[in-house]
Amino acid sequence: MLEALSGATRLFVILGDPIAQVQSPGSLTRAFVARGHNAVLVPMQVAAAELDEVMRGLSRVGNLDGIVATVPHKFAAFAHCRTTTPRAGFLRSVNVLRRNSDGSWHGDMTDGAAFIDGLRQAGFAPEGKRALLVGAGGAGTAMALALVEAGVAALAIHDADAARRDLLLARLEGRGAVLAAGSDDPAGQDLVANATPAGMRPGDALPVRVNRLSPDSFVADVVTSPEVTPLLAAARALGCGTQTGLGMYAAGREMMVDFLLQEPG
Repeated sequence: MLEALSGATRLFVILGDPIAQVQSPGSLTRAFVARGHNAVLVPMQVAAAELDEVMRGLSRVGNLDGIVATVPHKFAAFAHCRTTTPRAGFLRSVNVLRRNSDGSWHGDMTDGAAFIDGLRQAGFAPEGKRALLVGAGGAGTAMALALVEAGVAALAIHDADAARRDLLLARLEGRGAVLAAGSDDPAGQDLVANATPAGMRPGDALPVRVNRLSPDSFVADVVTSPEVTPLLAAARALGCGTQTGLGMYAAGREMMVDFLLQEPG
């Protein structure tokens, strides 16, 4: 990859805080190269308070073609998009942005579709199931919409911020599933999904009470490092099926590349 790096290389950046755990720079750069593009994805650690200033600066970089937004920037990055896909517009969050022909940003949110694809590849079909989702942030919001659209029978959402949880529940009302405020008790759930950073740092509290998990439950986590979080390790010890954050990322990688490399509209 580095052999082709030159002044003609097109730039993409991924913005996050923290950023050291992300797997995207290498894998997306390899995907760009595999498709014949001289392009690289560069990680940038940007604090939430600095995002607006950084985005204004990036908008002026002539050889920057796209942005990947990760925790905690998915909602804030939405405000910098002049246009979005319908799902990103509904969610009011984005994880990928590419240039419009006028230089402004067009955004999409692929996390939900990647999550569902990853579940299916891991052998779990969400149709007609009961699901508990922990986390109503950028990824959690996208996953909640995708679960409802995939046909879950019931969706309970748990978040430390009750107002954020209730806002998401209200926005999803009438879209098909039975909705409820959840808790950290996963008993009776077919699917338990963690959409928070819990498990990324040593000593993090578990997002659910694992002693209440059933061996029949399927457990998914968005955390990519460590790949097997304490939640997933506990679930596997019980015999639960699992999906790692890397599994979700792998399922969505080509969606992100498709979007980022599409010609400006």
